[in-house]
Amino acid sequence: MADSKEQSADEHYFGRLAQGAFEIPRCRACDGHHFFPRVICPFCGSDDLQWVAPSGYGRVYSTSVVRGKASSHNVCLVDLDEGPRLMSRVVGIEPDAVAIGARVKANITQEDGAALLVFSPAGEDK
Repeated sequence: MADSKEQSADEHYFGRLAQGAFEIPRCRACDGHHFFPRVICPFCGSDDLQWVAPSGYGRVYSTSVVRGKASSHNVCLVDLDEGPRLMSRVVGIEPDAVAIGARVKANITQEDGAALLVFSPAGEDK
């Protein structure tokens, strides 16, 4: 990647997440944003990439509830406003209340000593 040749895409993504920043790659050649981080643009094949902070807003594409003995949580796919779809979960509401099409906002939380990207309800005005 043009901005950090010495670091792998995974190292950069998780390192920045640990510092409290959510960034995704954007291709300078075709202007496409992608996720999961790669060193080559999946759209045009260019290696001229830069890390950018997305708006953090998106919509739930799909959701499922994982039920456990102690607790339940959801697993969802979120389409970011910039285009990429990523897997995460929505927090702050009951797992069964997460709806397809719901507007969400990215948040970084700590879980088991690691930074984790999750989403919370954002309302329709964003």
